[in-house]
Amino acid sequence: MGRQHWKKIWVGSAGNMVEWFDWFVYASFATYFAGAFFPSGNPTAQLMNTAGIFAVGFFMRPVGGWLLGRVGDRKGRKAALTLTVTLMSVSALLIAVAPTYDVAGYGGAFVLLVARLLQGLSVGGEYAASATYLTEASDPRRRGFASSFQYVSMTAGQLTGLGLLIILQHTLSDTALHDYGWRIPFAVGALGAAVVFYLRRTMLETEVYAEDTSHAAERGTLRALWQHRREAFLVIALTMGGTVAYYTYTTYLTKYLSNSAGLSKETATLVSFTALTVFACLQPLAGALSDRIGRRPLLITFAVGSTVLTVPVLTLLKHVNGYWPALGLSLLALVVVTGYTSINACVKAELFPTGVRALGVALPYALANALFGGTAEYIALWFKNAGIESGFSWYVAGCAAVSLVVYVTMRETKDLDLARVASREAPSVTTAS
Repeated sequence: MGRQHWKKIWVGSAGNMVEWFDWFVYASFATYFAGAFFPSGNPTAQLMNTAGIFAVGFFMRPVGGWLLGRVGDRKGRKAALTLTVTLMSVSALLIAVAPTYDVAGYGGAFVLLVARLLQGLSVGGEYAASATYLTEASDPRRRGFASSFQYVSMTAGQLTGLGLLIILQHTLSDTALHDYGWRIPFAVGALGAAVVFYLRRTMLETEVYAEDTSHAAERGTLRALWQHRREAFLVIALTMGGTVAYYTYTTYLTKYLSNSAGLSKETATLVSFTALTVFACLQPLAGALSDRIGRRPLLITFAVGSTVLTVPVLTLLKHVNGYWPALGLSLLALVVVTGYTSINACVKAELFPTGVRALGVALPYALANALFGGTAEYIALWFKNAGIESGFSWYVAGCAAVSLVVYVTMRETKDLDLARVASREAPSVTTAS
């Protein structure tokens, strides 16, 4: 892989890391600021309120997917990536200065809601723009490896947030964290986004996009996407199981270990941090493996593993009594999830032609996340509040089983020429030979 390819991957990944730091910091610090925006009472109910606002952000992702996907196809991947990080910086700053319930009543929750809507708009376009950019910028023979850095950078953003949480837990008292300490990561995120804004203004456009000869008026339009509706529905179906499993074992894991298993917040945070570090290191290895054996074997392995192991893993996690057993089970789950996360970006990008690739990835993926990924944490807390927490395990396993059917019947995509993918050539759901 040449120097220019690595430069594009580095710039795209660095921006993606800051985007997802801001996104995940909300979930990581929710246990500290949940009581700041809502009346005191049941801690689980407060977490449900903040999780509900977290989920609302996901419902803006389809809007962001459509708007920023259109920008990415019509104005270029660089333009879309620059716009997404601008929106994210503003949203992080809003949360950092939002007034509490004691100061402004539900006014603070309203500011929190507006910030999450902006974050949803930004991330709705960020995923597709970065997935498309990383896939197009890479050596055609190493697209799986290159695009795996999307989840490396996403996880690095989350790890940075968790690392900051660990530092604050050891330097501030629990009272100080609840009072004002939770604002610090959002201020850091706003500053980081400003730095990335500069980096993205100087990034290079991908050759695949620059050399695209498709009709300019049709680029990034819903009409053009409708011509590839089969591929769009395929993106929704193959995302379903993966996004539920991913958010279960990343954003929800820390709260599950502390709120359900009874581990201290510090121990739960350390488990998540360690597990996610290993998880990030696995992404390029799995991506490189897909360049050799194909995308489908990894997707099928994930779906089978998630369908079979989710119920026992979450059941055992609920009864762990220390760091090491919690870490072991968390790593097992994340190794399985790697089969999806390491390659899902390139698989989706490989389905669409250049003129509608960003929108084709963005809109259906955002819809799937709004329906399944963004609601995972809220559904988990709903089951817990209803006294049937085990029901969530079966829900996650069921979503994986649905995606398994898609993985088994879809065609392989690793050898497609991105510059020549057209409607008649795009892979669709067919029985694999």
